Amino acid sequence: MLEKVIGILFPVFAIAFVGFIVSRAFNPDFKPINRINIDVFVPALIFSSLTTMKIDVSQLTMLLAAVVAVVLPGIIMYPLCKLNNITFKAWAPPQMFRNSGNLAIPLFAYTFGDSAISSAVLLFVVSATLHTSLGMALLSDKGNLSLKQLFKTPLFFATFAALAFSFFDVPVWMPLYEATSLLGQAAVPVMLLSLGSQMINLRVSGLRIGILTTLFSLGTGAITFSVIYFFIPLPQLQMQMMVLFTMLPPAVMNYLFAEKYNVEPANVASMVLFGNFFSIITLPMLLWVALAI
Repeated sequence: MLEKVIGILFPVFAIAFVGFIVSRAFNPDFKPINRINIDVFVPALIFSSLTTMKIDVSQLTMLLAAVVAVVLPGIIMYPLCKLNNITFKAWAPPQMFRNSGNLAIPLFAYTFGDSAISSAVLLFVVSATLHTSLGMALLSDKGNLSLKQLFKTPLFFATFAALAFSFFDVPVWMPLYEATSLLGQAAVPVMLLSLGSQMINLRVSGLRIGILTTLFSLGTGAITFSVIYFFIPLPQLQMQMMVLFTMLPPAVMNYLFAEKYNVEPANVASMVLFGNFFSIITLPMLLWVALAI
C-alpha cells in the first residue's frame, strides 16, 4: 500500500521539483503563467472532465456528504483561526478544498477498484464547483466580487456550462471536447511547476506551517467524517471513500487562488507542498481506517 501511495505522489513532487530548478536557474515570472493557467487551462480541464460525467439523482446523499466535507471544515477553522491569530482567508481554504483530483481519483481507483471511479469523479465535481464559487468568494474582498462578476469568471462559467451539458444530456461537439481536453492537460503540470517555483521562498518556518496544516487537516477532517458517519447514510464503499476525502491534503489550486488574490501565497504554498508531503505518512494510516469500516 505504501508503494502505491508513493507511486501516486512521486509525479507531484517530481514536477514541483522541476519548477524549483527552473526558478533557481532562470528566475522566471510565474504571475502571467499562473493567470493563463487559472483563466484558460484549468477551465478547460474542468469543462472536458465534467461534460463526460453523467449525474445520477440516486447519488444525492453522496452529493450532500461531499458538500458537508467541503463546507464544515471552513466553519470549524473560523474559531481556530481566531484562537491562533492566523488569517482565515489563507488557512481555511486548504482545509476545505483538498486534493480530490490528481491524487484522490487514482488513489480511490487503486484502493477500491473501478467501481469507485464514478463516485470519485462526483466528489471532484463538488469540490471543483465549490472551489470556483465559494472559494473565490472567500478569498476576494467583499466589495470586489459581485454575483455578476462571479458568473463572468472563466472557472465558474466552465463549471456550470459543463454541468448544464451533463444534466440535460446534451452531447458536446467532439472537436470542442478535444480542444478543451488538450488545453486541460496542461493545467496540473503548470500548477505543480508554479508551486515548485515557490520552494525557493520556503524557510524553516514553512515546515512549521506544513505540520500545523496537516494537524488541522486531520482534526477538521475527523470531525467532518464523524458528522457524515452518524447523520448521512451512505453505502459502505462511499463511506470508506469519505474517510480519505475528508482528510486529503490541500489541492494545488489553493496556491493559484492565493497568488491571484494575494492572500499569503508563500504560506499557502507551504501548506500545499508540506501538506502533500506529509500525506506519505498520513494516507497509509487513513487507508487502514477506511478499509476497517
